[in-house]
Amino acid sequence: MNSASRMVTVSVGALMGASASCADTLATHRIPAALALDAASETVAACARQGYRETAVVLDADGAIIAVLRGDGVGIHTIDSAHDKAYTSVSFKNDTLALAERAKGEDSIAPLAKLPHVMFFGGGVVIKLGDEVIGAIGAAGAPGAKLDDGCAHAGLDKIRDRLRQ
Repeated sequence: MNSASRMVTVSVGALMGASASCADTLATHRIPAALALDAASETVAACARQGYRETAVVLDADGAIIAVLRGDGVGIHTIDSAHDKAYTSVSFKNDTLALAERAKGEDSIAPLAKLPHVMFFGGGVVIKLGDEVIGAIGAAGAPGAKLDDGCAHAGLDKIRDRLRQ
């Protein structure tokens, strides 16, 4: 290891030690599996009531899958689409309909769609506890981004009152 590499290693170690002394742990919240399943079920059911076949994916704040529900007769591609919408939503801490608008503007975020699993298309909805993003719901299969978004919001509405600190 050359001296420049050692200096970087020591600097990173010093920074990590300094940050560890500021806080013993990070406060995080998790979505219980039962709530994730309820949100996914309601997302699929809300679209089914409108005559649309839907898939729902619920992710935690880290983008890890908690629940996946593929509705009856839904195309297999909707699993990836729903996942990517939820992943984009949780990563950017915003609903994908709003992000899709930002992708059109003068300071477009569209180039970021080249990143793996990023999809600027409606149907990804953040799940928040206060101001903290604790997960996201992704919905895919309805004939349009606004319809997917509405079904994902129905899933969020189903669990909103049961999200607690």
